[in-house]
Amino acid sequence: MKKILPSTHGLRGELEIPGDKSISHRSIILSALSDSTVEVSNFLAGADCLSTVACMRSLGAKIERFGEKILVTGNGLHNLREPENILDAGNSGTTLRLLMGLLAPQKFLTTFTGDDSLRRRPMARVIQPLTMMGALIFGRNVNRNLPITILPSVKNLRGISYEMPVASAQVKSAILLAGLYADSPTIVIEPAPSRDHTEKMLAAFGVQLERVGNAIKIFPAEKLIAPEKISVPSDISSAAYWLVLATILDGSDVTIKNVGVNETRTGILDVLRDMGATFELLNVRTSGGERAADIRVVSSKLRGVEFGGEMIPRLIDEIPALAVAAAFAEGTTIIRDVGELRVKETDRLAAIVDEFNKISPETFTATDDSLIVRGGREKFFAECKTRADHRMAMSVSIFGAAANGVVLDDDSCVKISYPNFFDVLKN
Repeated sequence: MKKILPSTHGLRGELEIPGDKSISHRSIILSALSDSTVEVSNFLAGADCLSTVACMRSLGAKIERFGEKILVTGNGLHNLREPENILDAGNSGTTLRLLMGLLAPQKFLTTFTGDDSLRRRPMARVIQPLTMMGALIFGRNVNRNLPITILPSVKNLRGISYEMPVASAQVKSAILLAGLYADSPTIVIEPAPSRDHTEKMLAAFGVQLERVGNAIKIFPAEKLIAPEKISVPSDISSAAYWLVLATILDGSDVTIKNVGVNETRTGILDVLRDMGATFELLNVRTSGGERAADIRVVSSKLRGVEFGGEMIPRLIDEIPALAVAAAFAEGTTIIRDVGELRVKETDRLAAIVDEFNKISPETFTATDDSLIVRGGREKFFAECKTRADHRMAMSVSIFGAAANGVVLDDDSCVKISYPNFFDVLKN
């Protein structure tokens, strides 16, 4: 159990946060598909990204870890090795979905498993487009839950044009990785732009892509040309907790260093700005196609807002933190089109309502795909469950710190994306 005491003062000074989880995953995967050595710095050594490291090692890559620096040496795009054992994606949906796309075209058999949470998450929406390309993939039951087996591809996958029913960077990335091995170009059409780290990194590795509106076209590749170094910016999803906490705690003035501000990920900044938050981007720069900046944020009075639609793919992981901000805002916040939260590590919509209402009763309600937060209500000390969900654990923690304290039943899940989160919160 972990007890979070209420904060007696605002956040002040500078914060350095872990590397971006999405970019860390992709840097390992693509570096392992090259035939040279790539140095990856500021790598997020959380459990999810280490699952990707373990899987890519099983597929033949040499990966050496030196703290937050990783050296990756691959055997080339077309020389992956058949794994000797079942690949374990742990709790990582990113690892599983991206590697399903990568391994669907291969000439060997692969079976995936994962932890209890990942085994409950449906994979049919990944399997469907890969099957349209000619892949042979079998999962348990109608939802295609883990374990999943990919049979050897008897011939090259077909290039297809696929219109995604729901914007998802993971599903899009799986199709694009499979498209590297297809017999013709593959086109993915998104209903709204989702995070584009895969496209940016593929381009940095010399892959030919074209984007027109919400359509991304990828051409088959013979090899990847790797950069010598990849510097991973800090994760805006991890910065979200401090952005919110600094905004709602009086007397705050904090600068969060080297945060990735890719425009497909900055929805949280747009929403906080609409709510009345005060922050500025400093020292904006670009490295490896990814924008980064230092974010200075000071305490502010917030107001309720309404948003949904194309905004949601740009901040889906930050919804629990934004719900905390909304509880301290004046008026009601309505967040639409977030049914995707029901198939995360836990049903996050249900978790927000059940756990956050323990701190601020009758504040949070949800429909099938919307969250309503009535701000400005009384806050209490509470005992809450994290449901083994790292984003719920950290969001409940900042809620308690800004209110009257909270006790968590399990804090170990934060190791998935932010291993030293509680040390930073304590200090």
